[in-house]
Amino acid sequence: MKKTVSIKNKRARFEFEILDQYIAGIVLTGTEIKSIRNNKASIVESFCEFNENEELFAVNMYIEEYAFGSRFNHQPRGSRKLLLNKKELKKLNKEIKKSGLTIVPLKLYINDKGFAKMLIALARGKKLYDKRETIKDRDNKRNLDRVKKAFKKN
Repeated sequence: MKKTVSIKNKRARFEFEILDQYIAGIVLTGTEIKSIRNNKASIVESFCEFNENEELFAVNMYIEEYAFGSRFNHQPRGSRKLLLNKKELKKLNKEIKKSGLTIVPLKLYINDKGFAKMLIALARGKKLYDKRETIKDRDNKRNLDRVKKAFKKN
């Protein structure tokens, strides 16, 4: 039986309006991938940015140090390079420079082949009233589900 790894950034969907999604590979060292396979990572405070060579990096991503790592252990917080097609990188870079959007990681997971992948999204920040609207919709849906459940019992 395979253990699935799925580390989500729930806060991103609340803070940002998701416009487009991409799946990117990640360049990792041995101790980093072992920590991710043990679910010892967090992408809540991370974001993505381009460097001067037009390469995309996940910044401020936390991967806990591997417990059995030696002096070759990795730094817990740091930048990790993301792998996308050149066409996708150019498109993302153009969108960010043109309209002030941002790239946020939504999910970090291990695929069927055993590679670490990150679901990233091109997003626009929500205003305060949009966040209030999201909370109101979530509460209304919860109350409606309660009423439906009570009605089905009777």
